[in-house]
Formats: sequence, structure tokens, C-alpha cells
Amino acid sequence: MRSVARSLLQFRTSFQRQRCIFRSEPARAQKYLICTSSSSAYRITNYAEIISGYPTSVFSRALSVDAAKVTDADVNRAGPLVEYERRISLGELVDGDNCQVGTIRELQRLYDELVESVDTCRLDNHMVSEKPGRGGWFWSRLIPQSSYSPVKGLYLYGGVGTGKTMLMDLFFYQLPSRWRKKRIHFHDFMLNVHSRLQKHKGVSDPLEVVAEEISEDAVLLCLDEFMVTDVADALILNRLFRHLFRKGIILVATSNRAPDNLYEGGLQRDLFLPFIATLKERSVIHEIGSSTDYRKMTSGEQGFYYIGKDLSGFLRQRFQQLIGEHTALPHDVEVVMGRILRVPLGANGCAYFSFEELCDKPLGAADYFGLFKKFHTLALEGVPIFGLHNKSAAYRFVTLVDVIYENKARLLCAADGSPQDLFEKIVTISDAKQVAPRTTSRSGKNDEPDLCVDNELGFAKDRTISRLTEINSKEYLQQHADLLAEKQLS
Repeated sequence: MRSVARSLLQFRTSFQRQRCIFRSEPARAQKYLICTSSSSAYRITNYAEIISGYPTSVFSRALSVDAAKVTDADVNRAGPLVEYERRISLGELVDGDNCQVGTIRELQRLYDELVESVDTCRLDNHMVSEKPGRGGWFWSRLIPQSSYSPVKGLYLYGGVGTGKTMLMDLFFYQLPSRWRKKRIHFHDFMLNVHSRLQKHKGVSDPLEVVAEEISEDAVLLCLDEFMVTDVADALILNRLFRHLFRKGIILVATSNRAPDNLYEGGLQRDLFLPFIATLKERSVIHEIGSSTDYRKMTSGEQGFYYIGKDLSGFLRQRFQQLIGEHTALPHDVEVVMGRILRVPLGANGCAYFSFEELCDKPLGAADYFGLFKKFHTLALEGVPIFGLHNKSAAYRFVTLVDVIYENKARLLCAADGSPQDLFEKIVTISDAKQVAPRTTSRSGKNDEPDLCVDNELGFAKDRTISRLTEINSKEYLQQHADLLAEKQLS
């Protein structure tokens, strides 16, 4: 019976692949992009040129040909390992190394365990005879139940650009669509949790109710960019995931930080430590090691990142070219729980903000997610060099770039320096010890008064620099154009 099931899965996967391979190109694409290069002046490019001119393959980190050889046993099964090898053979994934081998095999191992335990884990929607109703929480309180999954999850961590998100997505989309699964960015996940808590604030244990609702929607929960910086999130996570794991949730997560380094130096971290222990108990911890950021290997200098002072007039001119004949007017965007975000200028899917309006005000991920539900392009004027004096704004900018990247939105940006220059004065504690001898004069005074020593921001800056680089690559812009064209045709 299992062999029959595997054959069906393999047939289904092959069918899906053929459907993807023969997908037709978008018929219409009328929006415009501004492109720059080191050898040419600013110019306006039609989306159709972007789609037809750019190579269709996306350059990501992958296995080398020698390292990626699949055994006979692998060939006869479905899953991320086989799909990964297929993409390599098509030239869609290049330039890999042995670090990728261990990661893809861990994902394949988890895939196989899930296939073997699909009934026990209640993964298949078609096999769940009774979906818990609204009274499920009441009966679970009256008759306490505990049902840990027999399958442990997977926590992938490593430096920026090592392919964590791409690998998790590859794994996720190889799983049958009928399975109870969910893939979501960690920022978005926590916003959803806070919104649910607000709805159930009159209940004695609202976190248990929220956990019940989450577990009804999905058994396999894939969280991208797991990063804890907020004390409210830190205090919630331990109890929330204790409930979730007891309800059989299987967690797959990506992060830049090892579990023991999560929320390092945060307020009341002692209350967060039990979550780390639970995470390590319910997940296989796997590090992706690499010294190369493969996002920076994409074709850069094709995007909308402009460096210099007083570029306001220039940026507005480019913004006007993007919106065409449309008139830019102020807009009000509803973000979360009835809150309104004021957009100074917006038209044709493009929004215009100064840095102060978007990052100096007390805004957060919820506001940014709300913004990109209505707009696909952001023009941002006056991004400064970050330091101690504007640390809070730097945190918001990091969050903003994360949300832009997650939504595959487009950024038209005027900044005081390159992505690396923006964060030059943001360092971790260990980096500060190395910087100190070079920034201290003979008098013993610090010659870098604006140096910001912050571990969380110091680690996060590498991800932001990497993403700003990728956002301005032609490969990323093609993805943006394809998604926008699909929305227009749907």
C-alpha cells in the first residue's frame, strides 16, 4: 500500500513539474521600471522588456554537480532532494557546496518521516473525519489532552544568503497541497497571534485558545526569519509553543541565530529560556555553514537605489515616471485593529514617503504589512547613515526591508550611502572590542561618538544589507514584474 501511495505522490509531483515548466509568459505587462547601470544613464524600461530580456532562471545557492549526485534509492522517491537535483539539471540552481548537501538531506529526512506518519500526525485534510469546532477549546479544558507529534520539527540557522528561505520553500511546496500546512514570515505570524489575543482577551487563558485555532488550521507550521527582539513576543512564545507542541504542531523554522542566541541580552530573558529548551527538545537543530552570501551574486546595479544628498527632486521625478498619467494624492490605509496609516502620496500602486514619515514614527511590522497590501512599490526619500542617535529608526528600517522582501515589493530609494555604508556604525559587542583600539585617540576619548553597540541590530544588519542588494538585482525585479503581471491578469 505504501509503495502505491509513493507512486501516486511521484506521479502527482511529476505532473506539477510539467505544469510549471510549460507555464506561459504573462500576456500583458504595462508598468514601468527605472533601471541604472554603471555604464549608462538613467532610463525607463517597460515591464515587457524586463520579462523578455532577463534570463528565466533564478540564481540561488545550490549543490555543485559532484556534490549533488542522487543515489538510486533517492531517484525512486519524491521530495525536496529530488526536486533540488531536477532544478540543478535545468540550470535553475547553481554554485553550491557541501553545506547545502546536509541541509537538503535533513529536509528530505523530515519529508520522509512526515509521509510515513501522515495518519498519526493527522496531516491529511481528507483523512480528518471531524474537524474541531468552536467548542473544541471548551472540551479540551474539561478533558485535558496532550498529543505530541511523533515527528520532530527542524530549526535551520545560519548566516545571510545561505539559502535557508529558498530551501524551506522548496520543502514546503513539495508537500501535498491537501496537507494541513502553513508557511508564514515570523513577523506576520506574531502579528496574527497578537490580533487573536486581542479578540480573546476576556478568556482565562487566551494563549491556549489561540493555540487551538492555529492547530486547527495547520499541523505543519513553517516560520521564516525567526527573530525575537520584542519583550512582549519573548514572553508569549514560551507558553504559546508549549500549547502548540502539546496539540501536535510540527515546527520548521529558519533563523540567523542559533537557538541559544535568540533574544540575547533582552529584557527578562530568564523567562524566555524555557522556550529555548522546548524548541531544542521538539526540533532537530541544523546549522547551514557558509562564508558566502549568494544573494550578492545576483546581477546588481539594475535597480532603484540612488546615493547622494538632496535627491528629493530627482526621486520625485522618477516617482512621477512610475505612476505615469495618474495623479498622486494622500491615502489612508487601514493596517491592523482599525489603525490608519497616512500615505503622503500614492497612485498606480506606488507610495511615496520620506524616511522620517515611515521610520522615525512609532510604526511597526503591522503598519508595513498593511501598506504593501495596497501598494506594490515604495519610493523612500532620505535614508540616513545609522548610528547611536537614530538606533530606533534603524530597527524600523530593518523591519521595513524585511516586509518589502517578504512581499516581493519594489523599493525606489534615495540614501546617504551604500547599504554597507548605512550600517557601518552599527556593531555587535564582539565587533566593538575590535573597533575600540582603532577609534580611540591617545587621550583615551572615543573618536566615534555615534558608534552603536547593539547585538540584535548588529546581527540583523547583515541580513538587511544582503536584502537591499538582492532587491536591486534584475532577478528580483523580474520576480516582482511576474507577480504583478499575474495579479493584473487574474
